[in-house]
Amino acid sequence: MQGAIARVCMVVTAAILNHPLLFPQENTTPPEQEDEVIARMREHQERLEMEQARLENELSQLDSKQEEQSSSEEGYSWYLWSTVSFVIFFTIEMCRVNLSDAEIRPVEDEDLLSESGAITPRTMVLDKVVLSNFCDKSNYTSSHENWRVREFVEGFTDDLLESLRSVCDGEADMEVGDFVGIGSMFESWKVCKPLTCDLIVPFSPPDPYSFQFDLWCSPSCDMPPDMQGCGKIKVDGFREDKEGCLCGSANLGEDMLCLLHGGEDTVQVEHSPEELLCSRNSHLLTKDQVMKWFQITLTKAWGRISHKYDFEVTFGHLDAAGALKIRFRSWKVIVMNIIPVVQLEGTDAYFVPHFPSDYVSSPDPYWTLSLAVYERGLLKHFAKRLPQNSCHLHCLQIVTFLHRKQTVLTGKSALTNYHLKTALLHLLLSKRPSVWGIEDTEQRLRDVLSFLQRSLHEKRLHHALIGNSQVPEEVQLPEVIRKAEPINLFRSLFLQRELYAATVRHFKEMLRNAPVLIQEFTPPLTNGGLHHRLQENV
Repeated sequence: MQGAIARVCMVVTAAILNHPLLFPQENTTPPEQEDEVIARMREHQERLEMEQARLENELSQLDSKQEEQSSSEEGYSWYLWSTVSFVIFFTIEMCRVNLSDAEIRPVEDEDLLSESGAITPRTMVLDKVVLSNFCDKSNYTSSHENWRVREFVEGFTDDLLESLRSVCDGEADMEVGDFVGIGSMFESWKVCKPLTCDLIVPFSPPDPYSFQFDLWCSPSCDMPPDMQGCGKIKVDGFREDKEGCLCGSANLGEDMLCLLHGGEDTVQVEHSPEELLCSRNSHLLTKDQVMKWFQITLTKAWGRISHKYDFEVTFGHLDAAGALKIRFRSWKVIVMNIIPVVQLEGTDAYFVPHFPSDYVSSPDPYWTLSLAVYERGLLKHFAKRLPQNSCHLHCLQIVTFLHRKQTVLTGKSALTNYHLKTALLHLLLSKRPSVWGIEDTEQRLRDVLSFLQRSLHEKRLHHALIGNSQVPEEVQLPEVIRKAEPINLFRSLFLQRELYAATVRHFKEMLRNAPVLIQEFTPPLTNGGLHHRLQENV
């Protein structure tokens, strides 16, 4: 009897010692891992309950054998121990539930966003007239300049890609498709110079080869946790056997004839994995090889048509393949990011080897999945349902303007334009269309900044589309993406404390400087000459 009671006490003691509230600093867990921690605690609790049930069974059997020897005092003692154990377990459960609702983070991180006297989106001073002038100027710039830039970029890119296809060997090289415009310039919220156009160009292997995809959300996927939102691309179609005719893998020349295949027979040319841009000793498509191939081919393509144009083209480095800067004689500059991508079969999602400066690239052989086409479709979906002359794009323009100006002042941080756009998409999905009128610009701007502040505080900003059931059916998001688990875009902030502190300081300074920056770069619009000066400043 006493031994069984001692074992019960040991179980209860182990549960208390393993409770996170007893040692909060040692058990500090990022909020993103709360679900995993809670699942483990529930599993631990179930094991404790099973152990308690087993002990009760042993005690009952022991009591039945020693019924004549046991006294009423011992029975009372057992009931007392059972009651105490139940109370302890109940207390632990209640504390754990309360803990799951509260966010666990280091004390220093809490202090970063909760300093007394700090400016918040709700307390910063915004002049409605100044905001109105900023919106007017943004409309003027977008309608009078951006459309001409897009028209030039689309025509030039068509010509450049046509030259690129002529450079590629139709039987031995990758097949290049038509470009797709993405990003702020093609979503009509670009406001800062230099004018930058992002274009993705899908490519595919020659016949009989094909791409096979392994997404992070696939049931059999074994990708690391920090590779969420990525996938691996395998080139399929390689012959495993080494037997057969060599005319498909050797260059016989025009005056040589294969005795096994007639002159009219079509023989598929065989390639090594390295020729199809795979990593060594692997059939996985490697980003480094793709970027090297694309940069070399694009440079050759420009060399063939450069005599047709009266401007200077400068290509970026190999780690930014497809990045080029066009400088006209008038010193006007247009930046283009032509990015080679792989289209996910049957969808408008694309695997991207690298992003422009707003993104952090994943290592080989992991390719980041871009849903930019669906994001553009979602913005078009809202444009049809929001009030005429709505303020949603104005809010995004103002926030990206402030972020860019603050970056010039204090340097780069983890915050990107894509994070700002994601915050806006979340608010568009959660708020009624009627609250996005032009007269609501100030309030919606505060909402966007408040959403960002809360996301930084929690170190949690979910992707706007992946695993989001609020995305309308009209967007036609692939089912595998819709049913996937949400992805936290701020996950890296858990692991990089210094980066998180720098990002919080950046955001706080941006809020503090917002009224001055908006007013300084948005003087009253009184005449056409002032319009021109404003365009040169921004």
